[in-house]
Amino acid sequence: MENNRKPNRLIKEKSPYLLQHAFNPVDWYPWCDEAFKRAKEEDKPIFLSIGYSTCHWCHVMERESFEDAEIARLMNDVFINIKVDREERPDLDEFYMNICTMMTGSGGWPLTIIMTPEKRPFFAGTYFPKDSRYGRVGLKELIPRIKELWKKERSKLMEVSNRMVEVVSAVSDPTKEKESIDKESMDKAYEYFKGSYDKKFGGFGGAPKFPSPHNLLFLMNYYLYKREHEALDMVRNTLLRMSLGGIFDHIGYGFHRYSTDRYWLLPHFEKMLYDQALLLLAYTEAYQLTKEELFRDISDRISEYVINRLYSKDEGFYSSEDADTEGEEGKYYLWTQDELKELLGEEAEFVITLFNIKRDGNFREEATGRKTGKNILYLKEHPSLLAEQLNIEYDEFKEKWNRIRKILLDHRNRRTPPFRDEKIMCDWNGLMVAGLSKCGLVLKSKEYIDVSRSVISFILRHMIADDGILFHMYKDGELKTPGNLLDYNCLIWGLFNLYDATLESDYIIRAKNLIDKMIQLFWDPINYGFFLTSEQGTDISIRSKPVYDGAIPSGNSIAYNNLIRIFHITSDRRYLDLISRMEDAFGAIVNRFPHSMPMFLCGYMRMNNGGFSIVLSGSRKDAEEFYKRLIEICGPVVDILYMDDKISNLTELGPNFSSKEGELRLQVCDGFSCIEVNKTPDEFLNDLEEEWTISTHRPV
Repeated sequence: MENNRKPNRLIKEKSPYLLQHAFNPVDWYPWCDEAFKRAKEEDKPIFLSIGYSTCHWCHVMERESFEDAEIARLMNDVFINIKVDREERPDLDEFYMNICTMMTGSGGWPLTIIMTPEKRPFFAGTYFPKDSRYGRVGLKELIPRIKELWKKERSKLMEVSNRMVEVVSAVSDPTKEKESIDKESMDKAYEYFKGSYDKKFGGFGGAPKFPSPHNLLFLMNYYLYKREHEALDMVRNTLLRMSLGGIFDHIGYGFHRYSTDRYWLLPHFEKMLYDQALLLLAYTEAYQLTKEELFRDISDRISEYVINRLYSKDEGFYSSEDADTEGEEGKYYLWTQDELKELLGEEAEFVITLFNIKRDGNFREEATGRKTGKNILYLKEHPSLLAEQLNIEYDEFKEKWNRIRKILLDHRNRRTPPFRDEKIMCDWNGLMVAGLSKCGLVLKSKEYIDVSRSVISFILRHMIADDGILFHMYKDGELKTPGNLLDYNCLIWGLFNLYDATLESDYIIRAKNLIDKMIQLFWDPINYGFFLTSEQGTDISIRSKPVYDGAIPSGNSIAYNNLIRIFHITSDRRYLDLISRMEDAFGAIVNRFPHSMPMFLCGYMRMNNGGFSIVLSGSRKDAEEFYKRLIEICGPVVDILYMDDKISNLTELGPNFSSKEGELRLQVCDGFSCIEVNKTPDEFLNDLEEEWTISTHRPV
């Protein structure tokens, strides 16, 4: 069909989202100077539409409106139309989403902004159908109204746009008020999560429910540093319930974006790389703390999904998989009872019972709530309890399900798969390396570590310019958009975790170089903290300073943690000064809304409440063996630094460390001091294992 239609300007773009709209009859521009110049020349407002390739409601709006000839004629007559991929331009998305939230009280995608040729918005919303319905104005009615206002009441529109830009400018830098962080903020954040916790189904709040893994990372850190067992109980139940629900793909693995209900049953079916990365970190750390095999299994399954479906050996990790297939959300993942019986024969009853399959279906359409006759697979209890209920030994239960799962997966693979967005995002790849490296270390998987090495190698070779500037996106051999604060910090996080998994000092050196570049590009010397973009990295007038941890922890939260890590490695007080200034800059927000910055508080707990590092010198082989046993004992509490020649030149820890091969030596560093251990490594580990308590995961 598309071959018979004339493409618009988006046909020359690399973004899969923009290419999805390349054959719309709407006269789309990408975000470019040419579009704004034409808008000024023709005296037209801008219709800005922001979305992403795996967004279900973006697809709906395209089918209903942007592919409709009547709506296209209206849009082309009244507006200059611009399409933006929010993943390609997060700076634009954040700025205009803030506008939408302030004007309407809510946000989401597709994001619709109508603005002047000077990029000053005067109308905002999200999804608009073709025709008005259910109290939502349609484009057929809205566009003529905007046209009339633009001609006859432009002064009022200008007044609105000026006021909105002023408001956004005023709130774009929340660090002007300086305040020290109150240590009770950790407790306040914990009490908030405790108060919003769903005791039965896990997670926080009601529907829709998002995994928000950084909330779980905070609670695990709180458990470690405050010895609050209920914090860990909340994490365990949440991770268990998510792994049972339909939000987890029991056939092909990986997690869907979020649950539309409180039960984790009915998901929004898109799969995002960053969700897999952060959930992998949460499940791996939970396994370290609890040694529960289910968490180990889920960590393996997330990793298997990402490597099988989102990994390109020649490049890196792809961004996402769509919620829709052939215009129907979730079609790829759903099953009818008859289909299972035909495929599995007598063994179908095992699956029907286990996964709660109904003849009339357990899946309901999100929009109408009606049953479709199709089913999503989900479990009601821990698999070991289900095996007991079915009178099957647990090992036999797992073997039987794994065999059946492969049959179902093979059959599902013959269906039309969801669209896969194959752009390589630096920030999301950095997060995935952080998760996969940690999982490889804890689960002793050479494959996971080797994949992480390969991805880091690709980014360092292909996504950094000669002047050290990082790029945000890579697609088909082309780099797009200068890197933002998250790109630098997620990659740094990945480098730190890959160092932990390999003890190869080049990763630390690369991380330090990127931290220094990040400070140069993004640091605010006046109010402190980091801007999202560099002065050269954006073409909008207001540089925002991200604070709150959303779907991904904010760039400032991750930067704060990275600065703490590099300070502990180097003892360079320049980094300590930045850490202190960040605490003052964000202290007012942390004290008032501590639950909104859980990742920042993870770093604060580490900086102020313990955790320790062990510095090793001598035989690399002995150091690696020592570390493997150490993390089995201490879990996520301990960091390690292997003092080879390169690290010796990097750190200011002092002259007591030898980088020469020979007998393994170790020192324990806690806070701002290090003490040499006068024991053999085996004696130290044996004593540590005896003193460590499973109930506190802290040395007695």
